[in-house]
Amino acid sequence: MKGKVTILGCGSAKPTKTTSPSSQLVELCDKMFMVDCGEGAQLMMQRLGVHTSRLYNIFISHLHADHCFGLAGLLCTLGMLKRTQPMHIYAHPDLEKLLQPILDYHCGDRLYEIVFHPINPRKHEVIFEDRTVSVETIPLKHGVPTCGFLFKETHRVKREDGTFERVTHKRYAYCADTMYSEKIVPLIEGVDTLYHEATFLESMSDRSREVKHSTARQAAVIAAKANAGQLIIGHYSARVEDHSLFASEAREVFPHVIAAEEKMVIEI
Repeated sequence: MKGKVTILGCGSAKPTKTTSPSSQLVELCDKMFMVDCGEGAQLMMQRLGVHTSRLYNIFISHLHADHCFGLAGLLCTLGMLKRTQPMHIYAHPDLEKLLQPILDYHCGDRLYEIVFHPINPRKHEVIFEDRTVSVETIPLKHGVPTCGFLFKETHRVKREDGTFERVTHKRYAYCADTMYSEKIVPLIEGVDTLYHEATFLESMSDRSREVKHSTARQAAVIAAKANAGQLIIGHYSARVEDHSLFASEAREVFPHVIAAEEKMVIEI
């Protein structure tokens, strides 16, 4: 079964006329996962006809506003829709402290349970696993504790001796806000698809280092060093309206580049 990524938001901190803050839907083995939930995420889901009944797990890379400010609205909407299935949220422990008062005030009468799973963004570990999909954290280098997520499609295969082993098929790595860091390369080696933020162009590298982000060229270097199958770039600075400039810069280093745009569906 083919996996896919749906882009709900591909901008950075400041929304523009054409971009909303970060959010994606990752689908593997007929399961849907949300990665980050910036403002406008649920609106884009409505426009795309996404059925939230398939969504059970949300992963938040870090607690900067453009990656989590859409979450309270989404969770309250699910309450109004009389959802009964639990929702699992994987994030830095502080998210529950920040979000719980809002949920209690605005949707305390919801019928479904919200289960918070605290994670350590500085540690590489498996944080979700079922029979066919696992998710691992990828420690990143940003201004606040931040991690990416490595999604693996896995299946159990019986060996000749009667024991089972997990065989990995598709792999998708989501690397949110981060400075250039080759430390992540061994963790994402050979992934089918890599999403890596590309907030700035190389001509803006001084600003990139100052705010602990990456350039499009740096994202491409990571993809090349990791032998990724393809690279998706996004989290564009509002200062650059022409997103093709990011793609052109990245392709000078790595040929298989997709410049994310909202509503885009990409095969993993």
